[in-house]
Amino acid sequence: MTTQMVVAESAPRTRPPEAPSRGPAVAGGAGFDWLMAGFGAWLIGGLYLDGWAHIHVPALETFFTPWHAVLYSGYLAGALALVVTFVRNRRRGATRAGALPPGYRPSLVGAFVFFFGGVADMLWHVTFGIEKGVEGLISPSHLVLALGGGLMVTGPLRAGLARPGGAEPRWLAQIPMVLSLTTFLSLLTFFTEYASPHGTTWIAEAPRSGGEVFLTAGMAGFLVQPAILMSLVLLVLRRCPLPLGSLTIVLSANGALMAIIHDKFLRTGPYPLIAASVLAGLVSDALLWRLRPSPDRPRAFRAVAFAVPAIQYVLYVLAVALWARVVWSVHLWTGAVVISGAVGWLLSYLVLPPDRVTRPASARPID
Repeated sequence: MTTQMVVAESAPRTRPPEAPSRGPAVAGGAGFDWLMAGFGAWLIGGLYLDGWAHIHVPALETFFTPWHAVLYSGYLAGALALVVTFVRNRRRGATRAGALPPGYRPSLVGAFVFFFGGVADMLWHVTFGIEKGVEGLISPSHLVLALGGGLMVTGPLRAGLARPGGAEPRWLAQIPMVLSLTTFLSLLTFFTEYASPHGTTWIAEAPRSGGEVFLTAGMAGFLVQPAILMSLVLLVLRRCPLPLGSLTIVLSANGALMAIIHDKFLRTGPYPLIAASVLAGLVSDALLWRLRPSPDRPRAFRAVAFAVPAIQYVLYVLAVALWARVVWSVHLWTGAVVISGAVGWLLSYLVLPPDRVTRPASARPID
């Protein structure tokens, strides 16, 4: 017994296996998504206020305006939230790559891009003056601001798409993703308003004869805007279902923003076009609920891709016809509606190629 005790005491003691380290917890989650979605709405709201001012206050000749104050304060709020979260998580031991919740690293990059774009914009205005009309949408400094702002406001969208598969999150937890989708869409429609049926109601303003240039410009909107809308919607639908009411939020908010800043183009004001956008969203959501489009249901996926823009512009034409006057011929406006749907339908083959319809896209981290 003594020998056994000596051998046992002399034998090396093995430690129990340690639990694998999971690293420090990163502050984020649904609350952070809501916070950044709110700051994104603040930023884009300021953008549309500034756009309204450029349209309705022709004598605007300075960089320092109340509308710029709203725009840049929204940026500062979002940038501060990103920087504080990054620094806090780094102090807790997170790596540089993991110091922000999934999907938000590009947002931090966008905050720096926006900052330098803002400095460039101020210098551009001081040097060359204030842009007029379409110039403000394509000036280099404004395009840099658009890039930075786009990266910032899409943080909640990327975060929503990065959620692992399995249990579907609650409806309320998915709304920041929908709001982010709305703000990003509104950013794109703002900077492409020169090719938008909501930017200029060519269908009600173009002359009956001798207006080929006006007709060409008007038709361009029925190609560009459905492509922007459905590329975003189909990208999300390929990865996960949209929560009920999503398209009502997206189409209503975007339609209202575009109609309000251009309210001088319709004698009745923006309200008919806003009502048409709300109704288009409701009908489109009903279609999503009924068809349940997904990579597992390619026919439903492609049907929705055609129907959503077609419904949107059928109701748009109806609103113009009831509260103003449609000067386009029946051949033109019906063709415009069909073309808008065809753009969405063709995009569905780009987003979901036929060789992938039997393999549902699994959610994977996006960064």
